Amino acid sequence: MSGTVVLTGGVGGAKLVLGLLNTVDPSYVTAIVNVGDDFRHLGLHISPDIDTLLYTLSGKANAAQGWGRQDETWSLLTTLKELGGEDWFLLGDHDMAVHVLRTHMLAQGQTLAEVTRHVASKWGIAATIFPASNDPVATLIDSDEDTLEFQRYFVEKRCAPAVRAVRFSGAETAAPADGVIEAIHAADAVLIAPSNPWLSVDPVLAIPGIRAALQQCSAPVVAVSPLIGGKAVKGPTAKLMGELGLAISNTAIAEHYRGLIDGLLIDEGDECDGQELSIGRTATLMSTLDDKVRVAKAALALAARLA
Repeated sequence: MSGTVVLTGGVGGAKLVLGLLNTVDPSYVTAIVNVGDDFRHLGLHISPDIDTLLYTLSGKANAAQGWGRQDETWSLLTTLKELGGEDWFLLGDHDMAVHVLRTHMLAQGQTLAEVTRHVASKWGIAATIFPASNDPVATLIDSDEDTLEFQRYFVEKRCAPAVRAVRFSGAETAAPADGVIEAIHAADAVLIAPSNPWLSVDPVLAIPGIRAALQQCSAPVVAVSPLIGGKAVKGPTAKLMGELGLAISNTAIAEHYRGLIDGLLIDEGDECDGQELSIGRTATLMSTLDDKVRVAKAALALAARLA
């Protein structure tokens, strides 16, 4: 295998991968996806970052809403509310079908990677999608309101608690999914998507072997900054950086990835100081498909410059 490998999680990461698939041969793109957001809810195995990528690449994502599926219906959630069930995590009917199938296939002995490959194939996605691990890894938020499971922090409490630290339970004994390390070593370019470095990328890097593979691979490693003008486009990145005592800047992003990346793609109006790091610039806001393609091309161009 060769081509482009991208480490991704969340909406921003899915946008970059979609841009890549409209820039190069999709069969040469491999996405390694965060599983630290995964959790069990109502007895079901839910993989929010994998599903966001699957929905985005198959044209089923609700772009206006920024999460979930387009043309969703809510009969199950309505009935759940009537019966007094937990309704803080919104589950649409179409979304629920994915969770039911995934949970069933896992119970039958298949791995998360096999389930993901099955759904991607059914929906005609030509890219390879690997969960970072088939083993459970749980992002935990140490906050001023106690330790919270990630979805309790992110969805139920809408990121309101102040973050003191982020931990990844299970990561130390998790193994990369089959093919993850091989894909990194065979890649022509490795990209780190503009996902939250602490909440979406670090859970991937915490799995033994993945960080080392990035450090040892021959391909250039390029990250795309999630900041534009000192603010996050979406999500709690800027808030979290402030709570962790970090400057909300591209320099802090570069420092976070020190020793791991060869280049950083930032917005055309921004700066990044303090490191001997190759910097690329483009307009990094990805609202339209053309935007996503532009950012993907700029990231690949920076990687080519560093090869």
